[in-house]
Amino acid sequence: MTTVTLSAWLRCPICFLPLEPRPPLALVCASGHSHDVNRRGYVTLLSPRTRVVGDDAAMLDARDAFLSAGHYRPIADAAAELLPGGRAQRILDAGCGTGYYLRRVLEDRPDATALALDLSPAAVSRAVRGDDRIDGLVADVWAPLPVRDGAATAILNVFAPRNPEEFWRVLEPGGSLVVVVPDGDHLRELRERGLVLGVQEEKRERLLEALSSRFELDREIPVRTTLSLAPESVSSLIGMGPSAHHRHGNDPVEQQTPVTASVTALRFLRRD
Repeated sequence: MTTVTLSAWLRCPICFLPLEPRPPLALVCASGHSHDVNRRGYVTLLSPRTRVVGDDAAMLDARDAFLSAGHYRPIADAAAELLPGGRAQRILDAGCGTGYYLRRVLEDRPDATALALDLSPAAVSRAVRGDDRIDGLVADVWAPLPVRDGAATAILNVFAPRNPEEFWRVLEPGGSLVVVVPDGDHLRELRERGLVLGVQEEKRERLLEALSSRFELDREIPVRTTLSLAPESVSSLIGMGPSAHHRHGNDPVEQQTPVTASVTALRFLRRD
């Protein structure tokens, strides 16, 4: 990350003018608004009125432990397959978490650059760590994004909130949006035991409806597998997502447990 590469992605969250680098670690717009860049490689452009908070360190530790074991590698592979190749890509990971899926995508794209966006500063810090091709942005996906019009050639959105209007705006004409959503059977065994939250019914159909005015479905890949998880992996899986806020005491899993992973990865094309 440099302030030059970071600024190329961004617009001012106050007046929406392009941000430009100002040495040593600031971004400024023509209106004079200034934003400090963190030495760890990211900038925070949240509205002062933002009340929601992102994932905390404990959730991110659990996610790191679970994902680094390779349990969701097939999901990451499907997302990577759907993102376009060819010329150098500029990939926006909206809801990047620890950056696991983004790093998998970049494995196949040595000329690509990326912007890791998340509400959690701790998540963005992890996502940008160790890869100079990744810039970092702390921002709220639900709000107008501090990202320039047409800045991205592709958007990656895995198990994360979506903002269809803003995704359309920050994508270049003909750009791709790759979304991964859980199916009804995802983590079924844990849901039946009350260990994780339920999955919204007809998730895929609701997604298609929400995106239909701005995006066209181009391709999809179902991913379904049965994981055999040790107790510590089950605990990490529960602790890495929204269910972490609802767990009480130790999770009652004492042996190797079969758990269904069932998701759909979908590629949409921006309607012009």
